[in-house]
Amino acid sequence: MPVMKLNMLPPGGRGIVGALETMTFEVRERLLEMGLTKGITVSVIRVAPLGDPIEVELRGYRLSLRRSEAEAVLIETLTY
Repeated sequence: MPVMKLNMLPPGGRGIVGALETMTFEVRERLLEMGLTKGITVSVIRVAPLGDPIEVELRGYRLSLRRSEAEAVLIETLTY
């Protein structure tokens, strides 16, 4: 499976979270607390017209992420 950053995934795309790249401790902790952990399936629902924020779905709920936050999430893309 190809590895890419979450912010590069198009709407409707799905992937499995592989890792969180280096970022501030506070941002990393916040993403982990919201459930963005290794092995979780995440889907991109939509992207705002100017590209920020990005709405994703994981663990049965939707979450809006800043583009900079989504850029720090490495995923393995899924194809169906």
